[in-house]
Amino acid sequence: MYVTGRDVRLACREGRLTSQTSGLAKGYVQANLAILPKDWAYDFLIFAQRNPKPCPILEVGEVGSVKSFILSKDGDVCTDFPKYRVFKDGELVDEPTDISDLWQDDFVYFLIGCSFSFEEALLSADLDVRHITEGKNVPMYRSNLICQGAGRFKDTQMVVSMRPFSPSDAMKAIAITRDFPSVHGGPVHIGDPSQIGIQDINSPDWGDSVKINEGEVPLFWACGVTPQQAAAVAKPPIMITHAPGHMFVGDKKNYDYRI
Repeated sequence: MYVTGRDVRLACREGRLTSQTSGLAKGYVQANLAILPKDWAYDFLIFAQRNPKPCPILEVGEVGSVKSFILSKDGDVCTDFPKYRVFKDGELVDEPTDISDLWQDDFVYFLIGCSFSFEEALLSADLDVRHITEGKNVPMYRSNLICQGAGRFKDTQMVVSMRPFSPSDAMKAIAITRDFPSVHGGPVHIGDPSQIGIQDINSPDWGDSVKINEGEVPLFWACGVTPQQAAAVAKPPIMITHAPGHMFVGDKKNYDYRI
């Protein structure tokens, strides 16, 4: 149904798609979102630069512009995500499907690499990407890994996504994803979730729980939901993000971001 990134964007724009985007428009790059007023944007840019694993920036908009010009030819960051999150003073206040009425002339958007973009390579290697197999959103967790601070963005816990694999498949997944540094790259942790502060792997903070078979190893990747954790800590007057798992799908291909 959604063959290209433009198919997904139009479905979001017209209100036909409000669900998560993992596995949609196979082959096309997906991106997370952060929107901030101009006077907060520089601090966030430095935060992202210092934390390239959770926040690999793919595109930064002009001040006041809603139009994507690198990832897509006709993208609109106000309408082309299935669902958004609106934070005011660090508190989540709304989850709309269109933010056109919230747009401000001083807003700057950031499109950030997403791990959904390396899943094509995992699937091509005949690896079982569990949340896709089960038709779910990827499980995401608040970890105890602390990002390097920048300006007003300090003491942010890194958010991680998890995919389980057999030990042999885990080695393949590590090697494959390392070649995609612009979309989070290789895992930040392998194995025991308690070592990174996750007490119950079956209760993710975002997304859905997936089955972990006996003998499988959980692999954890840095996640683009980290800016939402940064918003909760820094408390900008307003910050708009994507809803976890509900991504922007561009016109570029995933393999454009392989080194």
